Amino acid sequence: MGFELDAPVLRGDLVRLEPLDHRHAAELAVAAEESRGSYAFTWVPRAHEVDAYIDAQSARAATGQLAPYAQVSTATGKAVGATAYWEPRSWISDARLDAIEVGFTWLAGSAQGTGINAEAKLLLFRHAFEEWRVSRVDLKTDARNSRSRAAIQSTGARFEGVLRNWSRSWAPGEEGRLRDSAIFSITAAEWGECRAKLEARVAGFTVHPPTAHA
Repeated sequence: MGFELDAPVLRGDLVRLEPLDHRHAAELAVAAEESRGSYAFTWVPRAHEVDAYIDAQSARAATGQLAPYAQVSTATGKAVGATAYWEPRSWISDARLDAIEVGFTWLAGSAQGTGINAEAKLLLFRHAFEEWRVSRVDLKTDARNSRSRAAIQSTGARFEGVLRNWSRSWAPGEEGRLRDSAIFSITAAEWGECRAKLEARVAGFTVHPPTAHA
């Protein structure tokens, strides 16, 4: 039997990652409308689109190519965003997962700058490297999205380059067009150092919670 991608619940101090479901829809609708200023290059549904968004992610999950999550704040118990494992790749053996992408990530404006993103990445990376034993985790974003690129680099991922016309553009007014994608990765050999840095970042938020949202 080959590797089967799933979305186990992943628990941290700041965030709990739960398999995305329609029970999260009402809270995600509120989260998505808080402030949309940082979403220019990211697929984030409008409130009235959340049910269709969940259906679309569920359809991708049914193909075995996506494991979508709701990001749930442990402080409030409410869903404040989404993320996912994406495009599992097995090269050596069908039973072994060699590489996985982390993507489809967005957070409510009030959840940005609170450490939730850092801990969510820690949980996702740790599960991929330590449970699935992958050799590589990769992340990509629109090459023009400097905010997203900085956030990815802050996790310890290394920039590999830009792939031209690599994937669908989510920028307003660019429907049907392709974007250039900036590619980042973490390898198994780098995971120990990356984990230590992410754990230190998360600890900074849990020991000294932010007083204002970035």
